[in-house]
Amino acid sequence: MIGITFSDENLLRQAFTHSSYVNEQRGKRISDNERLEFLGDAVLELTVSQFLFKMFPKMSEGEMTKLRAAIVCEPSLVKFAEILQFGDFVLLGKGEEMTGGRQRPALLADVFEAFVGALYLDQGLDAVFLFMEKYVYPRIDKGDFTQVTDFKSQLQELVQQDSLGDIIYRIVQERGPAHNREFVSEVLLNNNQLGVGAGRSKKEAEQRAAALALIKLGDK
Repeated sequence: MIGITFSDENLLRQAFTHSSYVNEQRGKRISDNERLEFLGDAVLELTVSQFLFKMFPKMSEGEMTKLRAAIVCEPSLVKFAEILQFGDFVLLGKGEEMTGGRQRPALLADVFEAFVGALYLDQGLDAVFLFMEKYVYPRIDKGDFTQVTDFKSQLQELVQQDSLGDIIYRIVQERGPAHNREFVSEVLLNNNQLGVGAGRSKKEAEQRAAALALIKLGDK
């Protein structure tokens, strides 16, 4: 479904095998995904850290740590697993299945980590980076995690520190019905557009625009 073919299909199967399933398969040599989850957690930390290090060259260590924590926390991993429909493929014990395990957040987050660990063992770090570039990094680029760090303040500090000029935010579009409004903001430096962001509030849209502006300035 996601265009990845494993050389060792046993690794893929293990990544989707919950301990409750193993417990019901007495006498069979089946491993659950907990060790792969442990490895995947470390691989995720590394790949996200490298992405942030390259994309936000002006960001402090503290801010990068905060942003990384928001990206690799359980709620975020659950969203990634749901987008990929990983819950549909987990091997569960009957009891876990009956109590809604397939939708349980902790289980979905663990499966996502285990999959990353399995992919790393099967194909190496480059394959994990390609996977992340397709499913994780775009959400960082879009500013999905801007609520944990103040990009507007960082942009203001950078502009003042380097005497680059004046920053202006402008709402350029409001779309959707009143109960589900989305705002689009642009940020201008000396009347030149640096970034455009969308959000459920004007503040969120401005933060996302500022995040993209920081990336653009960091590339210069």
